Amino acid sequence: MAIQIKDTSLPEIKLIEPKVFGDARGYFYESFNAREFAEQTGVDVTFVQDNHSRSSKGVLRGLHYQIEHAQGKLVRVVEGEVFDVAVDLRKNSPNFGAWTGALLSESNHRQMWVPPGFAHGFVVLSDMAQFLYKTTDYWYPEHERSLLWNDPALGIDWPIDFEPLLAAKDAAGKLLSDADHFA
Repeated sequence: MAIQIKDTSLPEIKLIEPKVFGDARGYFYESFNAREFAEQTGVDVTFVQDNHSRSSKGVLRGLHYQIEHAQGKLVRVVEGEVFDVAVDLRKNSPNFGAWTGALLSESNHRQMWVPPGFAHGFVVLSDMAQFLYKTTDYWYPEHERSLLWNDPALGIDWPIDFEPLLAAKDAAGKLLSDADHFA
């Protein structure tokens, strides 16, 4: 197998560790294989959009979701390091409001699968990070929502000792108690 799946505290969120083949020239790995992804995760997905962001240290993007046209995301870092977070926003889930997080970096090559029904965000821990992700649906700005990154009801343990840099929409994110959620 070219990937190893690691469970997280939320059963639907998966950490994916690819097999990396390295030598004196550098390294190679398959960053995505639809057949193997489906076999290993039990999830058969079609990705329709790839996104790429570059952010400086201290930038926090999220916690984002689309209330309609919900997106599944397969996320990874190709340069730098981030702390990546997913929050369960499915009202009927036993884990509603729970979160999980993981370090994703250029050196560990980890990816995180975040299915539809979850908010997603990350904070940059290195001087700079390039973040790539595939989505299962297109971006619809009219359906985009932001959950407040530091909502005490969520209790996310961000590994930072600074006030993050936020976009206006993220600074105005909603508390879990006021946010739109999934059935």
